Amino acid sequence: MTSASTPFDLTGRTAVVTGAGRGLGQGIALGLAAAGADLVLVGLPGSQDDAAKAIVDLGRSATVVDLDMSDHDAVRRVGAEIAAEHEVDVLVSNAGIIERYDTVELAPESWDRVVDINLSGLFFLTQAVGVPMVERGRGKIISIASLLAFQGGIRVISYAASKHGVAGITKALANEWGGSGVQVNAIAPGYMATDNTTALREDPERAQAILDRIPAGRWGTPEDVAGAAVFLASPAADYVNGHVLVVDGGWMAR
Repeated sequence: MTSASTPFDLTGRTAVVTGAGRGLGQGIALGLAAAGADLVLVGLPGSQDDAAKAIVDLGRSATVVDLDMSDHDAVRRVGAEIAAEHEVDVLVSNAGIIERYDTVELAPESWDRVVDINLSGLFFLTQAVGVPMVERGRGKIISIASLLAFQGGIRVISYAASKHGVAGITKALANEWGGSGVQVNAIAPGYMATDNTTALREDPERAQAILDRIPAGRWGTPEDVAGAAVFLASPAADYVNGHVLVVDGGWMAR
């Protein structure tokens, strides 16, 4: 690893990003690459080729690793392989899904799908990649939470539970690993123009109600979250630990 020339320079760092094939994950991966990092992209087969090409076009390297985050045995195995093959400086756990149901109709299979990917898969990958960080005495772990780490939402109880859990994991690991030089933080995006919010944006009443509450007056973009990720991944955030950084255009201020 080379020394950074500015507090936000990631030159010489290696960052792992899950779910980097589209949306927030792709925006974060490109933001880290633009700041100088080389990338390991982790996600479903065939989903991340475009992101890898864009990273190479920025002059950085991109390694694609196929992984289903709901397969926890595979997550532990692949996580250990990544940690053995790369000196990982930054882990961004972004992969996640959302399923919308009235709670009275929520099937166990739906609950399990959301929690298995958003919470359990995230934890097992963090454990596998984070332990070598603790042993080396440095590293940055960034998990993607949500405004629903603070709120309950509507018809998304499994998602809300999983994102509350992400915030809890963030704080617990910050307590355990902070003294070893590893900063563990999360980003809580607000309402973003991604696939996860398609149903909301296509509902005129819900979409307008959401915009009416956002002081910025617009939906967020992957680029809005990328800057926060670069900050938390960089030396500028060396004394930031156990924090859930809200990037929401002011939603939580209302």
